[in-house]
Amino acid sequence: MASIRRADYYTTKVSQRPGAGAGLLAAMKAAGVNLLAFTGFPSGGGAQVDFIPDNSVKFRRAAKKAGLRVSQRKTVFLVRGSDRVGALTGVLGKLASKKINLVALSAVTAGNGRYGMIFWVKPRDIGRTSRLLRAR
Repeated sequence: MASIRRADYYTTKVSQRPGAGAGLLAAMKAAGVNLLAFTGFPSGGGAQVDFIPDNSVKFRRAAKKAGLRVSQRKTVFLVRGSDRVGALTGVLGKLASKKINLVALSAVTAGNGRYGMIFWVKPRDIGRTSRLLRAR
């Protein structure tokens, strides 16, 4: 059975130069911020970086100290479970059955028979998704 939870996430734009992401992570490490996930992708000549912190208050404080302009808090869903063939189909099938469309999804095996997934839905679908998946 998968563990599903809602989490806060924040985005920022950075240049797409070597070391930009490493600098962001170093600032979070120095402030003692634990990240549940960290993603980045090209966007408009630079890169968009998404932070999913374990503690939003601590993250916002660290971001401010590092001079980062981050977005307002948004919601993402985190899924952790036992890796197996078709591991994602249960969660995705439930969403599809209620016609909840995903905005984006990333999943990866974590080794030792575990996997993780992060996914986004439209803001109007967050409450329904939380209830459907019993995400805390």
